Amino acid sequence: MKKIFLTLAICFTTLLASAQFTMVSSIDKPSDGESWGVSNFTDNMGMGYQATDKIMVGAIKSGDNYNLFARYSMGDFYIMGEMDSTDNMNWGVGYSIKFWNELYIEPNYTMGDDEGEFKIGMAYRF
Repeated sequence: MKKIFLTLAICFTTLLASAQFTMVSSIDKPSDGESWGVSNFTDNMGMGYQATDKIMVGAIKSGDNYNLFARYSMGDFYIMGEMDSTDNMNWGVGYSIKFWNELYIEPNYTMGDDEGEFKIGMAYRF
């Protein structure tokens, strides 16, 4: 039993050591009559795990719920899918622009059930 725990611990440690994590957020425009604030940048924050060079999976906070997301990268372009707690799926495309060191600005366009939405996001890669 000790060998199993030791093997799992070594596998998990090497997985984390070789992994690349990314913190993502989208910037929300304030509602009419409201001003810009910190909550416009932090309401939709999440963490992604770079499983391979092209695939990222993670969770992002949306209000009081957490949505699962996945990205498939093609260079600086990416295709993404996001599933919320009610099993609705949003699809989109985006582009990563390296802004400073590991900070990226990410304009993206997502399509939900009814209509599309253009958003500006930020990502920081660890």
